[in-house]
Amino acid sequence: MEKLLVDLLQHQDNRLRIFDMGRRIEKLSIDQFTRIEKAEIPYPNPFLHHAWVGLLIWSPAAKEQNLIWFLKLPLDEQGYLVQAARDDIINRLLQNVIDPESTEDALKDNPFSFTPDPEKMACFHAKASRILQTPASRYYEEVQQYMAGQHPLEYWSHLGLQGIADYAMRLDQGQNNQQLCEILNRLPDPLLMTLCRMLEHVQPDHRLQSALSKLVKTMLSAEDSQPEKLAACIRGLSNSIDMAGRDALLDELLETPYALEAEVIAAIATRCHHSLMTPSRLLQLLECLAKGKAGQQGFTRILSDLMFLPDMRLQILAAFRNPARSEHLSQAIGEMLGFQLSGSSQPH
Repeated sequence: MEKLLVDLLQHQDNRLRIFDMGRRIEKLSIDQFTRIEKAEIPYPNPFLHHAWVGLLIWSPAAKEQNLIWFLKLPLDEQGYLVQAARDDIINRLLQNVIDPESTEDALKDNPFSFTPDPEKMACFHAKASRILQTPASRYYEEVQQYMAGQHPLEYWSHLGLQGIADYAMRLDQGQNNQQLCEILNRLPDPLLMTLCRMLEHVQPDHRLQSALSKLVKTMLSAEDSQPEKLAACIRGLSNSIDMAGRDALLDELLETPYALEAEVIAAIATRCHHSLMTPSRLLQLLECLAKGKAGQQGFTRILSDLMFLPDMRLQILAAFRNPARSEHLSQAIGEMLGFQLSGSSQPH
């Protein structure tokens, strides 16, 4: 009988929660991951041709003794899990008795492990504390006080990263969401950008989405807005509850010079790919990417990643063949695919 990672990690004495860690932190059900392990379905959200997975393991009797692992698993050309990598991890686990002490050593030097960036790590811990129903970090209360106006705006540098993540993951508690909406357009840029990048891991409600959208519109109407700040706000809006409103804002952005900025176009492509299922919007993004500051390398890297998504490949290939494409875009496609593309010729 085939051995599965989920079977080894989950038994009667513990609980297992699995997360996709690629573009944003999202839950993967046990059933879904089991089918991925059995190669019955491709990995649903590949990022840079890998499955980035977070594992949270705990015992209901001792939640504070939980284990957290992060695995970067290679995928084949069709997006299925490479079985040899999965088998290697299983073999490491089988060499140890499955208990909290030994499993920590089992994957300590695992070649498939990775460490998320500090912001994503903080968000993962914040999500884990909610799942485990354990208290937020000691930095959380100070962030709450700051957002409520109890500290001067310049006090932002004293706030702990984990506290900011706890706040972003607990917007549904108390007055957090309301107070954030009220202070959002006055937040210092470094704090705003950090917070927005964390908001992609939750789903901003209508009120917060509206506040973020107004902020983006203000930036679009100015000629000297920071591309990094605009990109962060787009990431904060990427998982918004009102998809039509988000898409309308993206359409407006794609008509501005800011769409030529590498950070901005990357934020749209990597975090708002569901919005690119609309052919006209996808073509507009490709035109901006071809003409923009990311250059040919950026064009090729971003599209290579997007085309690995099961629902995006055919859409992008259809856009490549669109006779309305510009000469700029035709040249960029030709460079990417390794042949000359012009006029009405089409890639195969």
